[in-house]
Order: sequence, then C-alpha cells, then structure tokens
Amino acid sequence: MKSPHETADIPARYETLTVLRYMSPSEPMLMLPGEEDGYGTRWTLGGQQVQPAIAQYLMRGDFIVNTGRTEFGAHILTLTLAGHHLRDNGIRWWSGLSPYAKLKVILFG
Repeated sequence: MKSPHETADIPARYETLTVLRYMSPSEPMLMLPGEEDGYGTRWTLGGQQVQPAIAQYLMRGDFIVNTGRTEFGAHILTLTLAGHHLRDNGIRWWSGLSPYAKLKVILFG
C-alpha cells in the first residue's frame, strides 16, 4: 500500500498546496455535513468551496483534524503536525520548480 504522503498521490497538487497555505488557526477549513439538507458534505475555506477529493485526502492522511464545531454545527478542521510538515514541504517543493514546471503542475495536476 502506498503512503498518503507520496507526491503522486496528492490530488490537484497546486490546489491542495493553495488550501494548505490558506489554512491557519484563524482560518480553519469548515466541514458542513449535508445529510439533513439533501446535499452531500461540503468543505469550505475562507468562504470558498474546497474540492471533496482534496478535503478527503487531507482527512485520510491525518493532515487535518476536527477540533470542534461552530455555533451553526459546521466541523472546524485544523492542520495537524503532519499537515504543517506537508505544507512546509509543499512550499519548498513549489519554490524549487521552474516556471515551466509550475505551469505544468497548474494545468495538469
């Protein structure tokens, strides 16, 4: 079985890194359970929807953890120590890419 930490397994690597960059104690990801309203579960960060594949990858890899609920019942998800390492490694990886390589990652994942 592959490790969830392998770069090739990260969904939409640029978008995932963007989500990790924006997450902070003052800006956690919110998980909105959707069973009661007829919609599926949704994840948001700063009012913008996070792709389900990215949120699920971060949850399965133990990069984010549920730290409580908002007054409206949304789950508050914050980075774990592994999540901080993933973000730091991702930022180093991104800064080491050439402009052409960055464009390929943005366009093709």
